[in-house]
Amino acid sequence: MLELNIRKSFDGFTLDLDNCKLSAGVSVLFGPSGAGKTLTLDCIAGFATPDQGRILIDDRIVYDHLAGVLLPPQQRHCGYVFQNYALFPHMTLRENLEFATSSANAAQEMLERFRLTSVASRRPNELSGGQKQRGSIARALLVSPRILLLDEPSRGLDAELRAEFYAVLRQVRAEFGTPMLLVTHDLEECFELAEQMLILRDGRIVQSGSPAEVLAKPASPDVAKLFGCFNVFQAEIASLDESRDWTRLRVGDESIEMNFIPGHCHGDRVWIAVRTNALRAWPRERRAPLTVNQVSAILERAIPTPRGCRLEFVGDLRIDLDSPVIASGGSEWVVEFPAAALHVVPG
Repeated sequence: MLELNIRKSFDGFTLDLDNCKLSAGVSVLFGPSGAGKTLTLDCIAGFATPDQGRILIDDRIVYDHLAGVLLPPQQRHCGYVFQNYALFPHMTLRENLEFATSSANAAQEMLERFRLTSVASRRPNELSGGQKQRGSIARALLVSPRILLLDEPSRGLDAELRAEFYAVLRQVRAEFGTPMLLVTHDLEECFELAEQMLILRDGRIVQSGSPAEVLAKPASPDVAKLFGCFNVFQAEIASLDESRDWTRLRVGDESIEMNFIPGHCHGDRVWIAVRTNALRAWPRERRAPLTVNQVSAILERAIPTPRGCRLEFVGDLRIDLDSPVIASGGSEWVVEFPAAALHVVPG
C-alpha cells in the first residue's frame, strides 16, 4: 500500500527509512519529539523532498530520485490532517469542504456523515476542537485519498473528545476503507487504533509489528524506556543453570533470580526490563528476612494516578499500583521482582 526508501538530511538530522512498507488499515508512527515523524508524513505528501530514494503509494511511484520523478502534492492523492487542522479561517466549514471538491452534494454528504450539518455555516474559530477535527478529516476524505495521513490529530483534546475521535477513525476505517498513517507518541492510542506500529527513533525505524508484539518484546533498552511503562536496568549474570531453567543476576549489591537466559555465560552483562505494574511493594515495618527476589528500597514519593498510585523509589525504580496508597518519602519498602516478569532486552 505504501513503500518508503528515502533519506533526507538537514540541520544535523537525518531521516533514513529503508524498505519501510505499510499495509492496509491503520498504521502508527510512534516515537519521541524530534524523531522525524512529521517529516515522514511531509515527504509522503510532497511537502518535503527527500535527498534520495523512492516513494510508492498503491504501487504508483510518486517520488524517485534516480528516475527524476517528483509528483506535486495535488497529484499524490494523500489526505492530510494537520495538528492544527488547517481549516481556512476566512471560510465557513461548508466552504472549507466545498473547496476540496467540485460537488456541493459531496460536501453536504460529508457534513451529514460526520454530524456537522448544524455548524456548517460557522467559521473555524466558532467551532469546538472536536468539530474542527471532524471537519478536517471530512475535507481530507473528499479528495478520495489513496492514504490518509494524520499528524497527532488528538493532541490537546480532552478525554471525551479523544474518545469521539477514536470513534470517528473507526467509522472512517469501516465505511471508507482508506489506509491511514497516524503520528502519535501516546501508547494507549496505538493500542486503541493501530494494526501496525512503527517505532521511529533518531530518524530510523527501530522496530515494527502489532502494538502487542512490540510491547511484549521491545527491540532495545531505548525502545523499552520510550514506552514509559518499563523499568529498565543492567545486570550481571552471577550464575545460571539450564536444567533448572534458572539464572541469578547481580544488580548492584542485590541478587535476583529469573528464568534461564540462553546464549549467555557467567559474568555477561544484560539489559533487563520489567513492567511497572508487574512489581509488588509494601512498607517494611519490621526487619523480617527478605526472601528470593525481594529487595529493600527507599521510597521517594507516592503519586496518585487515575488508576491507583505510582511509587517512585531511589535508583529510578517505578511501580504502578491499581489501588491508592498513603505513604511518605524516605520510608523503607520491600520491592518484589516476580521472576516470570523479568525479560532480557537486546542491548
